[in-house]
Amino acid sequence: MKYLKPYFPRMGVGFLVKFTGTIMDLCIPYILAYIIDTVILSRDRRLIFGWGALMIVCSLLAVSFNIIANRMASRVSADATEQIRHDLFSRIMHLSNAQTDFYTKPSLISRMTSDTYNLHQMLGRIQRLGVRAPILLIGGICVTFTLDHAMACVLLAVLPLLGFITVYVSRRSIPMFSGLQEANDRFVRMVREDIAGIRVIKALSKTDYETEKFQTVNREVVERERKNGMVMAIINPSMNILLNLGLVGVILVGAYRVNGGTSEVGKILAFTTYFTIILNAMMSISKMFTVLSKAIASGNRIWYVLEAVDDMGILEKYGESQDGPETQEDPQSQDGPEAQDPESQDGLESQDDPAEQEICFDHVTFSYLKKGEANIKDLSFRIKKGETLGIIGEIGSGKSTIINLMMRMYDVDEGRILIAGKDVRSYEPSVLKKKFGVVFQNDTIFEDTIAENVTLGREIGSGQLQEALLYARASEFVADREEKESGALNIKGANLSGGQKQRVLIARALAARPEILILDDSSSALDYRTDAEMRKGIREHFQDTTLVIIAQRVSSIRNADHILVLEDGVPIGYGTHGELMENCQVYSEISRSQMGA
Repeated sequence: MKYLKPYFPRMGVGFLVKFTGTIMDLCIPYILAYIIDTVILSRDRRLIFGWGALMIVCSLLAVSFNIIANRMASRVSADATEQIRHDLFSRIMHLSNAQTDFYTKPSLISRMTSDTYNLHQMLGRIQRLGVRAPILLIGGICVTFTLDHAMACVLLAVLPLLGFITVYVSRRSIPMFSGLQEANDRFVRMVREDIAGIRVIKALSKTDYETEKFQTVNREVVERERKNGMVMAIINPSMNILLNLGLVGVILVGAYRVNGGTSEVGKILAFTTYFTIILNAMMSISKMFTVLSKAIASGNRIWYVLEAVDDMGILEKYGESQDGPETQEDPQSQDGPEAQDPESQDGLESQDDPAEQEICFDHVTFSYLKKGEANIKDLSFRIKKGETLGIIGEIGSGKSTIINLMMRMYDVDEGRILIAGKDVRSYEPSVLKKKFGVVFQNDTIFEDTIAENVTLGREIGSGQLQEALLYARASEFVADREEKESGALNIKGANLSGGQKQRVLIARALAARPEILILDDSSSALDYRTDAEMRKGIREHFQDTTLVIIAQRVSSIRNADHILVLEDGVPIGYGTHGELMENCQVYSEISRSQMGA
């Protein structure tokens, strides 16, 4: 109703037009019965042609009004669905990462496509048949009562059975359509994964294996569609046989009444016509219930996303005095974070001035699965503005999780994270995100020009753009591509090499001159020389920018002010390269294996 409310005036006019056209349809059999039983008996040709002309006028009006109403209904359903789709996409964009993980990306894609299509079909069908079919059904029954009560009662006796079948089938079909949509989600996920990884599948000669997996998912969808079709297929044959049996009863009763002189031939002919009209109306209503069952299942899925509660609400503002954040209870922690500076622990350097701390993790614990094993356990570290933090550890040790928590992609389970002396939960999301420039581990190149991929719709001047490309060591190959008029990139940057992709992504992160620059394994495809030149350029020209580097190579972080070593989400080392070489066995082993003794 919220989305249809702006279109109520247009829908009202459409309903009126449709109502008028439907009444014209109902008048035609009545006029025909009058012509047969009364006008023909007068043997007046002018009356016959006059009433015949009236039937033609009613037919033309019925056709014209129904076409106009259908066009108006299609326009309303298209406009309303467009707005629903827009709001759904906007809501998906604002879902937290935890909510996106819960719904899953294939499911969200399915809700954006097939579910909105089902709503579009329902809105159009309701406006077209939701007015016409009930009027034909109720109006046809009322007119038949004015023609002959006895024959109308035969017709009326059939309707409760028809209603029972429709309600029974609809109650069974709605849960089945929900299951079908869930199967479609799995189908979309399978297709999405296989198309994205098609090069790997071919390289490993696993085409037949993936085809068999696809066939299993495809068979499940087909089986569910078949069961749904079998259930919905009960309606039409049942209605046909009941209405045709009713028609046989009407003809028998009518024949006896005509033979007894209590009825007329024209009324029987009109009755058969009205029976056909009522049959078509009931068939339309049954089809409408099929569409409605799909739309209810799809509408619920869309509704859950549109009405998803913000699970990362803004907390009360923490104090911003020169003494740092005030001590106050944290809703995420039973004991609440404390404002004091803990003493140096496990290599963690103590800071005297919290106002200078750009990033502070204070006893942070986090798990993606709230009841599962923690992915980050009691992590604490602090770095000042303009300093560089390097993070290293084995795969799955929690390096990228730190970035997700820092940018508040997820909320911590215990402890707190401060950015510029304020808890990240006290920032407006848009304000917090503007502080960061980030290159994620598996980042995205869009199908657009290099310039658009760097600016990404932000207000970034050409000077800033060129500066970002220069310090990301991307300006040379960008200039070459522009000279060859091949500046447009394919989806996911398929026409770029791995190193070129990473340099474009680094330029995107640098373009807005962020306060905090995060490079999550963003130089793995760069050669050592380019990597070193890039890091040197960033240090020299972005001195006020706090840098966080996640790397697999010690050479990328050995000059960092602080290096954090992780193992299974637990910090096992924190300090400079020299300190860790002496005090952290894991780090020293990694360093020696990569750089030699």
